Amino acid sequence: MTRAVFFDVDFTLIYPGPMFQGVGYRDFCAQYGIDVDPTTFEQAVASASSVLDAQAGIYDPGVFIAYTRRIIEGMGGSGPAVDAASRDIYDAWAACHHFSMYDDVPDVLRELHRAGMKIGLISNTQRCLSSFARYFELEGLFTVALSSYEHGYMKPHPSIFEAALRATGARPAEAVMVGDSYAHDIEGARRTGMRAVLVSRAGRAEPLPEDIPVISSLRQLPALL
Repeated sequence: MTRAVFFDVDFTLIYPGPMFQGVGYRDFCAQYGIDVDPTTFEQAVASASSVLDAQAGIYDPGVFIAYTRRIIEGMGGSGPAVDAASRDIYDAWAACHHFSMYDDVPDVLRELHRAGMKIGLISNTQRCLSSFARYFELEGLFTVALSSYEHGYMKPHPSIFEAALRATGARPAEAVMVGDSYAHDIEGARRTGMRAVLVSRAGRAEPLPEDIPVISSLRQLPALL
C-alpha cells in the first residue's frame, strides 16, 4: 500500500525557461562583458555534470556555482567576471518565474491528494518550496517540502529521505520517490528502503534494473501506485 509519494522538483515537475538555455547564458554573460557561444551549451552542461556528481552530500552553494562556472567556461567564457556571473546565475535559479510547469503535473498531484496519499517534495535546490507551491498554485497539496538548502543534506544522502518519511509518518515500504535523476532520486530512495519511479520525459537509452519503472509522463504514475 502506498501512503506517501515524494517528488523531485526540477526537471520532474518544472523545467527552466530561456534564461537557462544557451541563448540565455549568452545574454546573461554579455552583461558582464563575457562572450560565450550558445551553440556549445549542451556540450558544456554535459561536461560540467561531473562537478555535481562529485558533491559529498552536504549542501554547498559553492558546488553549484562551480558547476555554473564550468558551463560558462565550456561555452568559451573567460576572465575575472566569470565568478560574479556564475554566482548571479545560481541566485537566479531560485526564482520561480524563470520556470514553467509540465502540463501533466497539476492534475496528477490533485488526483493523488484526492486519493488520500500524502505528497512531499524533496529537492536539491536553494529555492523556497513554499514560494514554489504558491507560484504554481499548488498550495495545500504537500504534507512536507524539503529543500537540501534548508535541510543541509542533498540527495542521495539518506538523511533527507528519512526526514521526509518522518514528516509523513510513512514507513519506507509505504513510500515512493518520483524523480528524473537515477543517481540522486532513484538510488537514494532505494537505499532508504523506498520504491522509486524514474521520470524520463525524453526517453532513456541507458538500461536500468528491471524493478525500476520508467515513465515518460506523470499521467502514468497513478496506475503504478
